[in-house]
Amino acid sequence: MSKLEEEVEVFAQLEKLKNERPSSFDVIGHIAIVEVPERLKKKKKLVAKVIMGLNRHIKTVLEKASERKGIYRTRNYKFLAGEKNFETLHKEYGCVFKLDPTKVYFSPRELTERQRIASQVKEGETVMVMFAGVAPYAIQIAKKQPKVKEVVAIEINPVAVKYARENVILNKVSDKVKIIEGDVREKCIDFYGKCDRVVMPLPMGGEDFLDIAVNCLKERGHIHFYNWGSEPNIFENAEKIVMEKLGKLGVKYKIINRRKVLPYAPRKWKVCLDIYVEKVEER
Repeated sequence: MSKLEEEVEVFAQLEKLKNERPSSFDVIGHIAIVEVPERLKKKKKLVAKVIMGLNRHIKTVLEKASERKGIYRTRNYKFLAGEKNFETLHKEYGCVFKLDPTKVYFSPRELTERQRIASQVKEGETVMVMFAGVAPYAIQIAKKQPKVKEVVAIEINPVAVKYARENVILNKVSDKVKIIEGDVREKCIDFYGKCDRVVMPLPMGGEDFLDIAVNCLKERGHIHFYNWGSEPNIFENAEKIVMEKLGKLGVKYKIINRRKVLPYAPRKWKVCLDIYVEKVEER
């Protein structure tokens, strides 16, 4: 088989994959991140070449080499093709984010969800963003609602914090977004009772911080809680967690919206519950 014939075959298989999964690769700035299917493993370098040939703005191709792990939520990658330059500028909805996906968590597939949350923020609100990463949620909120009072973004990964601070300047929202480095459980204490809204974009383990989110709220407010759900009842697990956790805290709450965010695995989804919370005064 000639090289041209091989490229045509790989292209055909990549096109077929588009119908089998949401996307065969993610694009972050000039970087394509590929999850190579088993039947193309032996041709992964050619896969990378085809991707770069079809997308002229892609200069680097990386292959996922592990699941996300650790408190920084990063994964391992294998370099497949192009430039060995992993720092990039990623644009979405009029914002630009500087980052290195090999060192920080960032999902380009959550752009619609970030806009959805930002569109709910009201004038004068103080918003807490936990597990803030390079600050995409915080910055989208500040850009979408320029009359927000303040957006507090807390992140434990020092590299992500460095990029978050740069991104706040790049997007000209330094007067609205406050970046704090450290553990959410420790740093949120300074904001207890001061927030109108808390965003919790961490589906794995986020339930352990629901009490902190409630403490951050004023007498009433909103929590955007993320979790995993499996078909056919994809919201069941998240609703059970909320019922148990908030029930123990003795607050009134109402789930005002349920949202399928992203497919994670076959029949498994990242989901969001938008929750309205009212604290009950002790007598």
